[in-house]
Amino acid sequence: MYNQIQLQIQNIQLKLQQLLKEHQQAQKENLKLKSDIEKLNQLIQSQKEELDNLHRQVDVLKLGYSNSSKEDKKELEKRIDGYLKEIEKCISLLNAE
Repeated sequence: MYNQIQLQIQNIQLKLQQLLKEHQQAQKENLKLKSDIEKLNQLIQSQKEELDNLHRQVDVLKLGYSNSSKEDKKELEKRIDGYLKEIEKCISLLNAE
């Protein structure tokens, strides 16, 4: 009877130790994930700032745009649209993670 109680206590202690190890591992993973989230948030902020800057540049270019030829205007529109699509794609990818 006494040996059986000792075995049960030992089993409980082993399970408790295993749970503590798993808890510590989960805490480490949680810290890493928080760090990753912070890095991604900083990257998103950087991308948003870059997008804002590009929008401002587009506005400035539009002011000088009226003096350009039609071919120049179309080429400029294509380049700007391409840049904006790339940036928006990057931001959407970052937001998806």
